[in-house]
Amino acid sequence: MNNHGRLRSLVLVFGAGIVAIGPGYAQDAASGEKIFVQCKACHQIGENAKNAVGPVLNGLFGRKAGMIEGYSYSSANKNSGITWDEATFREYIKDPKAKIPGTKMTFPGLKDPKQIDDIVAYLKQFDSAGKKTGAVTVPAGRKFTRAL
Repeated sequence: MNNHGRLRSLVLVFGAGIVAIGPGYAQDAASGEKIFVQCKACHQIGENAKNAVGPVLNGLFGRKAGMIEGYSYSSANKNSGITWDEATFREYIKDPKAKIPGTKMTFPGLKDPKQIDDIVAYLKQFDSAGKKTGAVTVPAGRKFTRAL
């Protein structure tokens, strides 16, 4: 196969990978938005979000727990030493009181791994200002490899 043929093959493989991953990600974030309805009783997200019963969730990943200005966190949350990443959030949202004993969060948790994948995909879209960043993630258990 000549160089042109190899390049064409790579483009086709890479393009097919994007098509396969793209809709899955969009569906995960869209499903996550539907799941977030459960969270809206206490939390807000997006450009006009404000602290409510729970803190704003903009820019959650990479943020230290208990650090949103103007929100009155439990001492358990403030002193947890947690920096939110996907793994930590997955543990927390599955059983908040087990991950941070003494947390004020009364939500019993999400038990379905697919729902957790979806809520992570949804939350990861928002930067600290509440703007959608278009960040692409691949839910746990799925692999993305670059063809080039």
